[in-house]
Amino acid sequence: MSEIPITPSRRSKRYQQLVTPVHPSAWSDKSTFWSTEPHHTRESIPEDYQVLAEDETWKPQHGMQTSFYNSLTRSKPIPPPSFGAGSRRKPRSSRAEQVTQEVFNVGDTVCVQTGVAKYNSVGVITSMWEVKIKEPEGEPSNMFIRIHWFQRPVELPRVRPRREHFENEVYFTLDTEAILPPSHIVCHCTVTGTPPKRQDEAAPFNRTRVLAFKQDDTADFYCRLALDSRKGLYYDFHWPEHKLNALSSPVEDQMSGRCWKVAVQPTRKRTQPLSTQKRPRLRKVPEADEQSTQASDTDYEYREPLHEGDDDDELPSLTAVDATDSEPDLQSELFEDTLDDVSKTPSRKRKRTASTPSKSTPRKPRAPKLAAPTPHSKAAIRKRNSRKAPTVRVPPPDLTQEHYKQLENLPEDAWLRAMHVLHVAARPDVLPCREEEYNRVLRTVEELLEEGSGGCVYISGVPGTGKTATVHAVVRELKRMAENSETNPFTYVEINGLKIPEPSAAYNLLWETVSGHDVVSDGHLKVSSKEALKQLGKHFSAGVRAGPGGHACVVLMDELDQLVTAKQDVVYNFFNWPTLAGSKLVVLAVANTMDLPERVMTGRVRSRLGMTRINFQPYTTPQLEKIVHARLHSSSCTLPPTLQHAVLTPDAIKFASMKVSSISGDARRVLDICRRAVELVCLERKTIERGEGQRRIRTAGMEDVREVIRVMQNSPTAAFLRELGVHERIMLASLVKCVKREGVEEIKWGEIQLQHLIYTPTLGAPESTRQPTQAELSLVLDSLLASRAMLMEDGVAGAARKPVTERRVILNLEQVEVERVLGEVGGEVWRSALGA
Repeated sequence: MSEIPITPSRRSKRYQQLVTPVHPSAWSDKSTFWSTEPHHTRESIPEDYQVLAEDETWKPQHGMQTSFYNSLTRSKPIPPPSFGAGSRRKPRSSRAEQVTQEVFNVGDTVCVQTGVAKYNSVGVITSMWEVKIKEPEGEPSNMFIRIHWFQRPVELPRVRPRREHFENEVYFTLDTEAILPPSHIVCHCTVTGTPPKRQDEAAPFNRTRVLAFKQDDTADFYCRLALDSRKGLYYDFHWPEHKLNALSSPVEDQMSGRCWKVAVQPTRKRTQPLSTQKRPRLRKVPEADEQSTQASDTDYEYREPLHEGDDDDELPSLTAVDATDSEPDLQSELFEDTLDDVSKTPSRKRKRTASTPSKSTPRKPRAPKLAAPTPHSKAAIRKRNSRKAPTVRVPPPDLTQEHYKQLENLPEDAWLRAMHVLHVAARPDVLPCREEEYNRVLRTVEELLEEGSGGCVYISGVPGTGKTATVHAVVRELKRMAENSETNPFTYVEINGLKIPEPSAAYNLLWETVSGHDVVSDGHLKVSSKEALKQLGKHFSAGVRAGPGGHACVVLMDELDQLVTAKQDVVYNFFNWPTLAGSKLVVLAVANTMDLPERVMTGRVRSRLGMTRINFQPYTTPQLEKIVHARLHSSSCTLPPTLQHAVLTPDAIKFASMKVSSISGDARRVLDICRRAVELVCLERKTIERGEGQRRIRTAGMEDVREVIRVMQNSPTAAFLRELGVHERIMLASLVKCVKREGVEEIKWGEIQLQHLIYTPTLGAPESTRQPTQAELSLVLDSLLASRAMLMEDGVAGAARKPVTERRVILNLEQVEVERVLGEVGGEVWRSALGA
């Protein structure tokens, strides 16, 4: 039976990542050729052509061969000199183009062009090879070079422990490397282990001038430390010695680049001593057969400094440790240190005498020297090992908020300070009633940073439930931990949907942060949103090829509802980039709608959002009381006992909390009511009593809170809504319902009309249950537009471009106020329809 042919599937590439992998033609360059004969040739393995396999159009062939070389030559044309106005230019055909040749060898340090155009990255060529494919004559082969990265201080994350460095200093990464085409090499550079000459002995280091580096500022660098770029740990390192050892390694290690990676000295974990009393340390007496090996082992024994500090000026030297038998020796030494005077069971080891020669197992070749951590990194490792995360981590007081700093400049008046802290713009350092949500967000982001992977966290809740304040507290705690070496360093950027002119402007803010651009000194980048999107796609999809600066980045996308467009391309890209391998992007998406992904977002966006969702429930009455009491306590705790007064009675706070929790549970609402009540009492000059030269004001009670609520309910907005006709109120209710259902504030006029017709039979009774016509609905809309209660897309061009039903309408009044007044006027039927 003949085999049935299978029709290939036409898989759509519409929703795949925007930037495709490197095309196979990019790895062949006619201006580059090998300078020497291959020193080793073998059959190709997947590691040799893995970058080609990223392109689905390229397939490996049978019989491919990989040849490794030690040197390559690249032809570089030199532009002709410019001629002055009075000189006579020769014809273009008669001018011969000058060409120079550059030779690059394995072990050369070079400047490499990466995704960031502001500066070039620094690396060392560890190997170079070509994959020979059976192709027609004249076709160039694919040429590859492996680059092991150095990291410049400007490429480090912004949130990290601050340390001083030389202007031209670079750090050798432990194992960060990339496979690139030879065309990415810009020029040679020099990396030495000799410190540069200090021009100013008083200020040998500089932290800011390194940010002003351009591409061609310097070609001489100084390296004294190795760096674990993900964890931010530094190790003592000697670059010339490491380079010499790598170049003299076996051929197999040189081909894979394994010999260039830095082996790290393992940290010793001290066991708990059995007794707290200090005992003298007993030195081990070597046996007869150990005399011959003691001298050689002493040179390779790791000796920890007696006094460890956090200063990097005194750096321990690079130590070499035998990888095969160093760990048992360390463990036995620790065991002997802690159990000096404890009786031990005699071991059954065979006794050795001078007459019995020892037959020791031949030792294996010494492993490469291991880099010992600097004192600063040793302290960081101890902090991370000793830190134990509690089940609920309470936000620590930071006292960095501007409003609380202003308390020091305010007079010692309890009422004035209470009005200050009860303002909705005040951001407290401690968030009551949100400890569980705070701990979940902190634990999730901290785990992603420690793993070095990307992810999305969706945070939802109605307005006024502390979402943004909780995330800001989490970010402050993560910054503190990163600056104290308690977690991995990262870069942070905040994108607020209400503070950018259009959703696509979010690309510019993220690209400024990822590229390391200094907005404070250089201003904002003058690039279009389309170009920023292109660069971000290249950066996140390139992975290690993007350069050594691919560190973790935490993005806060606040007011996510405003970033949802018709195509949903902005939210899709922000949720898709964390799923790419090596992106290390953590997105914290904050929205006011719990089911926004299910209502608005398409399946391709929801699939990238992930399963980590944290919902903030509206505040209850006891929680609102606790929030008000906490703020009042913070305002008067620094005052002398004689000036501490109760500005609000507990009954007044409870009454205001009950009113707000029954409507929306918005903490901002109860704070506004309490602040106005205190302000109302302060204005009553007739009841002010004077005593001992100071003015005393009575405590605000329940009657003051009632008066404030009555005034707020009789606001001009409430009076306007009560005077509207039935169909005008139905149209406002239809708009509010569509906003809640869609999750966005801009609603199409056709959807409002449909919802109006649905609401008319129920909400119109008993005044009018007749279905209005399209012309009558247009008259109702014109009435609301004339009073500025609703706004509609304007402009002749907009009306001509789309039909009237597609034009969008937005509510120009406070949504909570509209729900409250319509519920009071219409009764229980209206409140249930609006969900209030």
